[in-house]
Amino acid sequence: MRTAEHWKDYQILDTSGGEKLERWGNVVLIRPDPQIIWNTPKDPGLWKKANARYIRSSSGGGHWENSHMPQNEWSISYGALRFHIRPTGFKHTGLFPEQAVNWDWMMDKIERAGRPIKVLNLFAYTGGATLACAKAGASVCHVDASKGMVSWARDNARLSGLEDRPIRWIVDDCKKFVEREIRRGNRYDAVIMDPPSYGRGPGGEVWKLESEIYGLVELCSRVLSERPLFFLLNSYTTGLSPSVMQYLLGVTVRNKFGGEVSADEIGLPVKKSGYDLPCGCTAIWQCE
Repeated sequence: MRTAEHWKDYQILDTSGGEKLERWGNVVLIRPDPQIIWNTPKDPGLWKKANARYIRSSSGGGHWENSHMPQNEWSISYGALRFHIRPTGFKHTGLFPEQAVNWDWMMDKIERAGRPIKVLNLFAYTGGATLACAKAGASVCHVDASKGMVSWARDNARLSGLEDRPIRWIVDDCKKFVEREIRRGNRYDAVIMDPPSYGRGPGGEVWKLESEIYGLVELCSRVLSERPLFFLLNSYTTGLSPSVMQYLLGVTVRNKFGGEVSADEIGLPVKKSGYDLPCGCTAIWQCE
């Protein structure tokens, strides 16, 4: 497992009974996590430090209870990158901390390239990967179907002092945008994809990762430049193992460009147990 172990402003303090106890700066939250199937003893003194706890609703969604947060929004840092944290009605906070292990990898890859790099970031959410790539010197096209998420990402760019970097902020359906970029002849040296496991489009279209991902990856392989640097694909769907993700990039990107493909779980260290909590998987194609 590749772990995001360099955080200072974020930490998983403990996990048990389907929940994780997390510190986000000076705010402690309890959130559900389906991967946590163990019922290890909880230290009452530790868990009582939580400012708020997210409770799922049987009808979908959920709510925060016992909320004693000092504010509804605050910021945390990862190196030179800064992010606004805003707990939402769907348990999320606006950041996936485990992705820091991928930010570090991408920044190093871009800095070592020795040439200008154009990055296409799809399903780009609040911009963690976008900011990392821009900080490393790449020009980035940030695409997400949610206007609110793109606005949040732009706020994070300003907070990180990256508002003047060459970033295109696009609110659009990712598949339709890629199709237009191919027709326009626009090409990218790197593609990042962080698609949701399930979702619905503005017209009621159903997105299910298992049935859509192959076609989308194959489509995105056609927007790569003649000298692509990397293709990074994330999945939070437990049914898609790292080996499946590796195979997928192999038969699409590697078959066209050579290079090498790897895949692994990504995760976060848990302070109390000393073990790592899996948080999804990442498959990476890169040039040799």
